[in-house]
Amino acid sequence: MSRITLLALQVLVAVVTLALWQLFSTVPVFGKVLLPPFFFSNPVDVFSQIVKWFSSGVIWKHLAITLWESILAFVIGSAGGILVGFWFARQPRVAAVFDPYVKMVNALPRVVLAPIFALWFGLGVWSKVALGVTLVFFIVFFNVYQGVKEVPTTVLDNGRMLGMNERQLMRHVYWPSALSWMFSSLHTSVGFAVVGAVVGEYLGSAAGLGYLIQQAEGVFDVAGVFAGMFVLSAFVILIDMGVTMVEKRLLVWRPTAAARD
Repeated sequence: MSRITLLALQVLVAVVTLALWQLFSTVPVFGKVLLPPFFFSNPVDVFSQIVKWFSSGVIWKHLAITLWESILAFVIGSAGGILVGFWFARQPRVAAVFDPYVKMVNALPRVVLAPIFALWFGLGVWSKVALGVTLVFFIVFFNVYQGVKEVPTTVLDNGRMLGMNERQLMRHVYWPSALSWMFSSLHTSVGFAVVGAVVGEYLGSAAGLGYLIQQAEGVFDVAGVFAGMFVLSAFVILIDMGVTMVEKRLLVWRPTAAARD
């Protein structure tokens, strides 16, 4: 499937979904509106709210704050997950000792941690960053850990036979093996970094996309809530595109699906 065809199908899905939403929220079917506007709003009102935010400049401050919190959470959580994942994979005894504690911490509900982080770091940026880090870290950690462990023994033995030391094995064997796993987790982590920032803002802040959504929800402005979610979704897609560009640059050696076939 060509890129143009794929893009056209993706746009078609969005257009059909929005058209059905507008239809069912404005046109009665058998004498009843299936999606009452009070609860579901409609695409026209949502789009009008988005245009109003951007034309008035209200949203730029909130976007900048959420972007900064998300980037910090993503970078810190990813870096920590990569480093600890490599360390645990190369040190089986350390991994065995800390395994139950890692699983225990990972099982903690993040929403419960949000008020604790607010007490520790205040209602500023760092409480939201801390929440985002707890979401990103474990996703990256488990993928990098598994990626390093999945290196075939035959490849390692061949590398050692060729005279590779541990540093060279790390650079030419372990690192390339973990990259595919790592970027797979990073694509997921982008969304979770933003989710962590927005949830933290929703629970307590004076700015950010989460704050905008919480304010709209507080006055039963359903159009504002959906507008915030749409802006948030577009926000995540743009960041994910940046991760994809880095992935293509670092994994240029990996054969494409067509080449593998």
